Amino acid sequence: MSDDPTPPFSDQRQPHPGFTDRMDPKPDHGEDSYKGTGKLAGKKAVITGGDSGIGRAVAIAYAREGADLLVSYLCEDEDARETKKWVEEAGRTCILVRGDISDKAHCRAIVDKAVEAFGRIDILVNNAAHQATFNDIGEISEEEWDKTFAVNIHAMFYLTKAAVPHMKPGSSIINTSSVQADSPSEMLLAYAATKGAIQNFSAGLAQFLADKGIRSNAVAPGPIWTPLIPATMPKEAVESFGEQVPMGRPGQPRELAPAYVMLASDEASYISGATLAVTGGKPII
Repeated sequence: MSDDPTPPFSDQRQPHPGFTDRMDPKPDHGEDSYKGTGKLAGKKAVITGGDSGIGRAVAIAYAREGADLLVSYLCEDEDARETKKWVEEAGRTCILVRGDISDKAHCRAIVDKAVEAFGRIDILVNNAAHQATFNDIGEISEEEWDKTFAVNIHAMFYLTKAAVPHMKPGSSIINTSSVQADSPSEMLLAYAATKGAIQNFSAGLAQFLADKGIRSNAVAPGPIWTPLIPATMPKEAVESFGEQVPMGRPGQPRELAPAYVMLASDEASYISGATLAVTGGKPII
């Protein structure tokens, strides 16, 4: 049995986009547990939404595997600085870029800064996401719908299109989908729709890029304990978060990191167009 926290959790809702230090219990990003073995030695990676949650866990793991990073984030400066600290403690470079990826010019600027610093991009992790919960479709404004797609879908396209010319054979693109792509929740209608699109985009992109030697895959997390949960879920959903999967608990961000490491590494050289489920036992078929 896992020693990771299980529901019920306390009522701890907080303003969007959510902050790690206000969570109880604190998420585990692998700060004390992840051990690198050089799988990504010398590689250069861009991670969106790398300030907290899954993105921070991936940043820590990538740094300990030998990669230098550019971490993109919205506005959570304290969380971003904490990620940078862990990356630098691993002896790697971490460039922080603050801003809204729903702006196509900002997406291009992220890629430009990475290329300026590193000369190339070996790994692109499109991880940042926007979500909100609603009880009825009538509650979803047109602005909210557009924002969800702008952050989750359009930005992924802009970043990928800008990055590909700077990626060599052997490079990897990893997009964060969700169990919501296959098992959508009605209260996450807009978010779930984008996650289905991400999964489809990743598979189509793999075929586009195969002749360039660039791989494209998706990771589909189940319920993961990140700041997005208390910042976007109603009280009852936060308190019971994760109990719906067979393992009976939410995943910790550190439990996602090995999937992203594997897909970024040369060991995954024949894996492209796949979706890797990390869902606590809930099947994706």
